[in-house]
Amino acid sequence: MDWREEGLLISVRPQGETSVIIEVFTRDRGRYAGLVRGGISRKIAPHLQPGTQLDLSWRARLEDQLGHFTIEPLASRAAILSDRLGLMGLNAVCAMLRFTLADRDPHPLLYTRTQTLLDQIAAGRDWPPAYLLWEMALLEELGFGLDLARCAVTGARDDLAYVSPRTGRAVSRTAAGDWAARLLPLPAALMGQSAATPAEISDGLRTTGHFLDSRIAAERGRPLPEARHRLVEALARRTAP
Repeated sequence: MDWREEGLLISVRPQGETSVIIEVFTRDRGRYAGLVRGGISRKIAPHLQPGTQLDLSWRARLEDQLGHFTIEPLASRAAILSDRLGLMGLNAVCAMLRFTLADRDPHPLLYTRTQTLLDQIAAGRDWPPAYLLWEMALLEELGFGLDLARCAVTGARDDLAYVSPRTGRAVSRTAAGDWAARLLPLPAALMGQSAATPAEISDGLRTTGHFLDSRIAAERGRPLPEARHRLVEALARRTAP
């Protein structure tokens, strides 16, 4: 069995004295693992940094085996490594892909969005709003998309301000009434409708985090990755006066 495809490197771990096992995220084959012989060598190791775009050739005797990768670098995104917040963003993306995606299950739309997000981070653009929308896309891909088109109570499309933590549906400010304190925030940035302030991004991540935790982490029986928590905390600090 063999295939060749472009992919995003999301993790590297040592295997034996000279090799490494890498995990990649590809458009048509999803999250895939394989052995890279000589992966700790001076020739190969510099190209095996999370976030690197790779040309991958995978080969195994049987399809369900670990298999071996031959890699060629396409884009390094090395600029992320010199930016503390950008590196947190990269680590959170890679950790969330590893945590949420089933092995060898393709998600082509999410793959494209992930590439775009990492390119934004590498370019030093204002990427936190894009990360927030990426988490929304991740929920959608996993079958837990939020319904933010209209109020779950009145059907109105205006003045949507909250999300039900139980159903994931939007609730208007008027309909929320005395229940507002029990609902999750729905900033306009969560729907991509406005330029996002740091406070809106933090509010949005609180909402996406609730559903990632209650519907995905709970199913897996373990907490969300620490890399995401570190990013959320770092972004929250930007809202401090």
